[in-house]
Amino acid sequence: MTLEFLITALIVVLLPGTGVIYTVSVGLTRSARASVFAAGGCTLGIVPHLCASAFGVAALLHTSAVAFQIFKFIGVLYLAFLAWQMWRESGELSFDAPSQQSHLRVAVRGLLINVLNPKLSIFFLAFLPQFVDADGGAALVQMLELSGVFMAMTFAVFVGYGQLANRLQHLVTRSPSAVQTVQRVFAGVFVALGAKLALSER
Repeated sequence: MTLEFLITALIVVLLPGTGVIYTVSVGLTRSARASVFAAGGCTLGIVPHLCASAFGVAALLHTSAVAFQIFKFIGVLYLAFLAWQMWRESGELSFDAPSQQSHLRVAVRGLLINVLNPKLSIFFLAFLPQFVDADGGAALVQMLELSGVFMAMTFAVFVGYGQLANRLQHLVTRSPSAVQTVQRVFAGVFVALGAKLALSER
């Protein structure tokens, strides 16, 4: 594993995407612990894509326009659903010891956000093989090792984003209208991300 991979992976993870936006929204509007569950869900959501890349399954999405479009359509619908949920819940913050079921729901939402994004499989299919050493042993083992490091990095960075957002929570809770505005802004962001995914070809 090279320093080049670590630096590149860190840059990729730091770039704001759907998972980051979701984790930040949870940290800002719920609890610090809930944001950790969001980060965990988003991290687990990339496992299928990493495995697909490692085992070559992602090539199917890259070569089959129909499979890609079906997967993409489901992802767009889920982002729209998430936006609607956030809009509906605007102004209803939950800071008081959320139940385990509530935390699980937060994690599942994060997981589905990434699982239902077919572009991640194609990204990892193009990204990971670049760092496989031809003389470093079994390619599959190397791919799995790179995937594990990428996941650990993703979780750590997402937790950091969520905790930072939670530290800023007091700025939001001072005004009920601010709470509603922030949640509706996030709802709009998810609509925009869904539209971007819907309009993308690959």
